[in-house]
Amino acid sequence: MPAASTLDLDALDTEALKALIRSQDEQLCAHAAEIERLKLLLARLQRIQFGRKSEKLEREIQQLELQLQDLEESAAENQQRAEHKLPEAAAAIFASATRKPGRGPLPDHLPRQTEMHRPVADNCPECGGELRQLGEDISEILEYVPARFKVIRHVRPKLSCRKCDVIVQAAAPSRPIERGLAGPGLLAHVLVSKYADHQPLYRQAEMYAREGVELERSTLADWVGASAELLAPLNDALRQYVMSASKLHADDTPVPVLAPGTGKTKLGRLWTYVRDDRPAGDTAAPAVWFAYSPDRKGEHPHRHLAPFAGTLQADGYAGFNRLYDSGRIREAACWAHVRRKFFDIHQAHASSIAREAIERIGQLYAIESEIRSRSAEERQQVRQARAGPLCNSPCNLRIYPSHFFRRRPNQ
Repeated sequence: MPAASTLDLDALDTEALKALIRSQDEQLCAHAAEIERLKLLLARLQRIQFGRKSEKLEREIQQLELQLQDLEESAAENQQRAEHKLPEAAAAIFASATRKPGRGPLPDHLPRQTEMHRPVADNCPECGGELRQLGEDISEILEYVPARFKVIRHVRPKLSCRKCDVIVQAAAPSRPIERGLAGPGLLAHVLVSKYADHQPLYRQAEMYAREGVELERSTLADWVGASAELLAPLNDALRQYVMSASKLHADDTPVPVLAPGTGKTKLGRLWTYVRDDRPAGDTAAPAVWFAYSPDRKGEHPHRHLAPFAGTLQADGYAGFNRLYDSGRIREAACWAHVRRKFFDIHQAHASSIAREAIERIGQLYAIESEIRSRSAEERQQVRQARAGPLCNSPCNLRIYPSHFFRRRPNQ
């Protein structure tokens, strides 16, 4: 080290030495904290990498469901075969003994079709006497009527005036898609099949072809795009309603989307904004507004929440910081996310303090479940009386919201 930068300890007084030691101690503490944070992150990533993958777990669940289904089908087949081999009276007893319990009545809202089954003869088969009704036995079966296509013909007669030759005709009824062939019911079925039942358009085209209706996939795609434009005002109204709340819940989730030209998929983001304050006794209808973005940049929630002012409950994603810094939106941190941090520490080090924090957060959950839907004043009183002591421990264990664990600039 050059002489100019060599530290002359003899020239330093006591206060200077203390300041130097404090500075070195602060640096060591900062380094130790950063090392501990990296160890925790590494342990968490290793659990994710080498632990049970969600895809593998899902496949195992599917295999178990298939095995269960096969066993149930085999049992039903054996029962049916046994009933066929028994006399009628014995078969009825066997069926009632082996029938699964708990089968309730069929739903009342379903339409009923009554079929009357009368004896073939009007007179007694034994003596020929007149028959009279003593009562009746009623049983119900559940039947399915397959969906079917139909063509609606709109006929508009043209009428002419005998006096002045003016032609009169009713206006053509409006269509969901201008000059389109699809009715509203068919469009709704295509959209629900695609987005709720996860039936891709090419598969829907194959299903419709089996019914003798040829609909190209490109045609179905045009219908989906046009329907999105048709529903845009409803989406705008939903967003306005959600953003007019005084408190929102926000989160995002990755969704795989096709990357055109690459033959692969990439991760987009589906942002969820929920208005639901029923646990706090609010009677307003709950609602959720979804927004898609191709990435997770902070500019997206900033744009989505431009009309919102109030309290936002979300995780520690740094993209929300800009909103909190503006003062227009107040942060309500999420206990579920702060619990994850303590869980990571407990998994890595079996920390007793982390375990106690997890237990206390569980007690906070129990308190919130108990006071759900009560008035704000009552909930505040219960929280101050019972939740407060849990968050301020005599052993200096203080439970902080998730923003305590979020790394902000210069922190």
